[in-house]
Amino acid sequence: MTEIIENNCIGSNKIKAPSAKGAVFQGPGRPFAIREFEVVKAPKGYGRSELIASGVCGTDLHFQRGTLFAPADSIVGHEFVGRLNDCDPEEAAKYGLKPGDNVIADIAVPCGECPLCLSGDDANCVNMKVTNEGSINTSPYLFGGYAEVNFTPLANLVRIPEGIDPVAAAVFACPGPTAIHAFRLGQRAGFVPGKETVAVVQGLGPVGCFAIVYLHAIGVKKLYAVTGRDNPEKRRLALELGADEVLSLQAEGTDAVEKKLQAENGGLGVDLCFEASGSPSAVPLGINVLRNRGVYLVPGQYSNAGGVEIRPELITFKALRIIGSSQYSMIDVHDYLAFLKEHAELQPLIRSLATTYPVSETNRAFRDALAGKNVKTVLVKG
Repeated sequence: MTEIIENNCIGSNKIKAPSAKGAVFQGPGRPFAIREFEVVKAPKGYGRSELIASGVCGTDLHFQRGTLFAPADSIVGHEFVGRLNDCDPEEAAKYGLKPGDNVIADIAVPCGECPLCLSGDDANCVNMKVTNEGSINTSPYLFGGYAEVNFTPLANLVRIPEGIDPVAAAVFACPGPTAIHAFRLGQRAGFVPGKETVAVVQGLGPVGCFAIVYLHAIGVKKLYAVTGRDNPEKRRLALELGADEVLSLQAEGTDAVEKKLQAENGGLGVDLCFEASGSPSAVPLGINVLRNRGVYLVPGQYSNAGGVEIRPELITFKALRIIGSSQYSMIDVHDYLAFLKEHAELQPLIRSLATTYPVSETNRAFRDALAGKNVKTVLVKG
């Protein structure tokens, strides 16, 4: 785990074994420990990748706040994008991979046997395991995303096609598939957003930003972004990403925002609301502004941030379709990459959303992310 010095066979000369930095999570509220780890060969069935960019997810911020659990003395992070540089070529070929490929590491390992997996919804596997839970004390050490080198089973690596900027792919490596899976569940419930859809996205974090990009790209009729605080920079960003109008609860008041959205569709309300803020107070507003049989996609409530009062009779009388969505599947990663490929003109804008930090400055990256300074915080090799 620390720097390794080995004797070589020429006199008393010594060589330093290859090493890579990793940021070790030490528990909520504690700084990450930046350590050096020996870089070993990829074990059978694994690929070793060199870091290109690894995103800081809202989930990781919850770990640091203590609102979600992660074990101490571990390398967290699940948005690793890298270049595959060590693997068994024959094994890799079974998964459409070869050394030199740019890849996304997907940490989810569904069981394939539970009722959810058997129904085709392995994103919600009840026995889900993850690839980044390996110990930092056991070779090859570096299973998580916050490191300059990553070891992931070849079965969990997704090749990034030619023509896709890997740093741009890293910006929404988790938010993109997360949003796409929520839309997929909406489709399974009979709702596909299209040219007649009036949509609302609540929250302008990475998941909300991607939802705006996605809904704009598929050509919805009207697209609102709703944010809590009045932030001119975020307002400008939401419009640049494709929102038709940005509504601030702070600047305009909740009642005024609700009335404006309820006026859509001849006074029936909006067709779709996508909750990506993580604020419990967003939920009553979403319920209130939806039309009869409206769809509420809720991937944003990812930690216990407290309770909130709602009017459940609105769910009944408006026959609302409220769909939670917390994970994503391998197919969603492929669909995300296909979206980036199809909309190559968006890649420079998406890449511009990243604020990068070397792994050695993970603590500064987290301070800035927790303070809300960045749209997307990304670790790179220093």
